[in-house]
Amino acid sequence: MTELEQSIALDYVYNSANESDYFNITYFDLNSNTFSCAAQPLYPGAVIFLCVLHIAIFLLSVPGNLLVGLVIGFSHQSLTPSDVYLFHLTVADGLLALTLPFWAAATLHGWIFGDFLCKFLNLVMEASFYTSILFLVCISVDRYLVIVRPTESRKGRRRACSWVACTFIWALGGALSLPALFNDAFTPLSGGPTKCAERFDLGSATHWRLATRGLRHILGFLLPLVIMVACYSITVARLLHTRGFQKHRAMRVIVAVVIAFLLCWTPFHMTVMADTLMRAKLVRFDCAQRNRVDLALQVTHSLALLHSFVNPVLYAFVGEKFRGNLGALVRKSRGPERGSSSRFSRSTSQTSEGNGLL
Repeated sequence: MTELEQSIALDYVYNSANESDYFNITYFDLNSNTFSCAAQPLYPGAVIFLCVLHIAIFLLSVPGNLLVGLVIGFSHQSLTPSDVYLFHLTVADGLLALTLPFWAAATLHGWIFGDFLCKFLNLVMEASFYTSILFLVCISVDRYLVIVRPTESRKGRRRACSWVACTFIWALGGALSLPALFNDAFTPLSGGPTKCAERFDLGSATHWRLATRGLRHILGFLLPLVIMVACYSITVARLLHTRGFQKHRAMRVIVAVVIAFLLCWTPFHMTVMADTLMRAKLVRFDCAQRNRVDLALQVTHSLALLHSFVNPVLYAFVGEKFRGNLGALVRKSRGPERGSSSRFSRSTSQTSEGNGLL
């Protein structure tokens, strides 16, 4: 068969196949379970509540963390490593609080601040989250070294290492927050206001989501939680068998800070895990369950944001030394009083050893 005859034969087969496909129409039975679930908008009352909550957290957190930073920064006492870590923890919480007005506005009107701020503010939020829990881990390790292994930990060496550790933690937190660059400002295909959320390529969305969320759950929650629980369990066990338990009152503040972090962030992590399992189709679900998880994500995320102003409240109500140093700072700002400087210097020398400001 010549090349011309082969070409004519192939054209005939191709046209015959197309003609057959054209006249043979296949009907499909649509399954509603295969549709992507349409997002349910929040009730107007819920929108207003979330907006007011974000603004309230902002108004409480920024002055509170600023006050804690001033008390620690302007103290005449010798700062312990735990004080240094708590100071940087305050900075991280303050940075997180500064993003809240943007999210409050987005709750009302959608995202109106453009793509750059969408990425940048998510970077700040992620970095604040990672650094907060890493500084809490450093505090737990420092308390363990001071109380359980005092002979092996020298104060001067720990103080020098604390500043190195803070620099490393900020760099690590920034690196771990880089997946926030996947956030974009976009208008959903179904219409509605512009959103600021994660967007992945369709072909690799599941893999990227599993990778970024797995990183957040393991390095940003589970592993630090194991370290903190181990350190504090050993430390508290040692304190219970040691005389002079009153000398370690600062442990109350530190343990309260850790418990507050867990209460604020654990529900959010559990909900994100459920959302990840659904998106990866590792569990069966329907649209009603999908919408309930979406609502739970918004509620638990707002609960997690409460953490940015909880720590100053804990310092004010639990930390006796913090209240004493705050009172000294206020008296100093009003001017010197007769006899106050000597009393303050004596209290400083008595409290500067051991547990520092808190």
